[in-house]
Amino acid sequence: MVEERVREGLPPKSVVSVTGLPITPAIQDMLTNGVLDRKPMFQEITETGVKWEDGTEVEADVIFWNTGFRHSLDHLKSLDLVNDLEGIEMSGKLATQVKKDPRIHLTGYGPSASTIGANRAGRVAARELIETLNLLK
Repeated sequence: MVEERVREGLPPKSVVSVTGLPITPAIQDMLTNGVLDRKPMFQEITETGVKWEDGTEVEADVIFWNTGFRHSLDHLKSLDLVNDLEGIEMSGKLATQVKKDPRIHLTGYGPSASTIGANRAGRVAARELIETLNLLK
């Protein structure tokens, strides 16, 4: 689903935002037993913990904040790659090739925005670039 978005020129969303998090048997046990209480993102950090928009507060000694991956393409702004949908339309075998300019590959954008995805995509992007630039003799 992440790949579909970038192939259509839509801005990518994180893999988790599109696919969700799997509920493994261990997570299900924690949910059932009340050990894990999943909540939406809090509204503010207070002196003693966190607070949600509805006023609910939870005291916390530690906030472990996982931000995930976010692309940063401001340095490519002058190439005018972003479309009217605020995304970059991608092509190529693993959706790393910019459709508007096949010489440009964005590994780490869209479906390749993970350690494994970027490694796999890097190999494919290198092959596609060699072919695009006619470097094979």
